[in-house]
Amino acid sequence: MKVDLKKQIKTYSASHGRFSVVTVPALQFLMIDGHGDPNTSQDYKDALTTIYPVAYKMKFFSKQELGRDYTVMPLEGLWWAEDMDTFTSARDKSRWDWTLMNMVPDWLTQDHFEEARQIVGKKGQGPAMDGLRLETLDEGLSVQTLHIGPYDDEGPVLAEMHTSFIPGESLMMLGKHHEIYLSDPRRTASEKLRTILRQPVAVAGSARASRQ
Repeated sequence: MKVDLKKQIKTYSASHGRFSVVTVPALQFLMIDGHGDPNTSQDYKDALTTIYPVAYKMKFFSKQELGRDYTVMPLEGLWWAEDMDTFTSARDKSRWDWTLMNMVPDWLTQDHFEEARQIVGKKGQGPAMDGLRLETLDEGLSVQTLHIGPYDDEGPVLAEMHTSFIPGESLMMLGKHHEIYLSDPRRTASEKLRTILRQPVAVAGSARASRQ
């Protein structure tokens, strides 16, 4: 039976129009780093055309070798910049750094990943293969909400999250802005796109906050 991990992991669900404080479990991801506007950057295009063939090859291994089938997870991204205003008011995408990600279940190992990389690479696919890695991300305490609409309309929602809700809950931001793309923009009208917006946080004054 095929497993839908989005339904099993509660933090792959969020409410539109409401911020929630959640605890995100440690999860492993295929990851590729890059810089620049995702609409124009060749690095971003290369990352996309690399991460998915490996993700599907790992799914194939899981089904054929381990007898555990699952639905390939949605694309995700970590986003950051020296000035976080580039995500809220300025929206200067040329200054963005990013890590594209795709979650894979923890029963798949580094050996599965390396084998998938080699097979995909030998087929001449994966222009960014040298930068692809399998790594665990442990975000822990986080604030998230569901945004419905164009990506460029996220700014006011993020501004409210960063400057109002998070400090209002006696929290402080840690780590990197995280987006989970629940809709395929090639097949979904921009006004119907569903994106989880997440920000890792810590309780202000806590030991975790002071170590950052």
